[in-house]
Amino acid sequence: MTDAMPEVPEDAGAHPVEPYDPAAPAPLGVDRVPTGHPAVDAGLERLADADHLPADGHPEVYEDVHRGLREALAALDARPPAAPPMSSSYEHRS
Repeated sequence: MTDAMPEVPEDAGAHPVEPYDPAAPAPLGVDRVPTGHPAVDAGLERLADADHLPADGHPEVYEDVHRGLREALAALDARPPAAPPMSSSYEHRS
């Protein structure tokens, strides 16, 4: 049996470990699956911003995402622009 100490890397003190703070912002670890709708996907990506904010910063992110999702839903209800009237070949008889 030896009393040798394990080797410590030279730069071990250069990167001190921060103490664990249970109230600190932390990612939830929820996977975000793309939907195929650019506006919705942008909102899902925006939610990732809340992972790095304290709780009092979350409402701004959530309201922004909610606004974007409402706009995306409203765009689905919008009527498409009217197509130009089709000309009949009967109108061009000589």
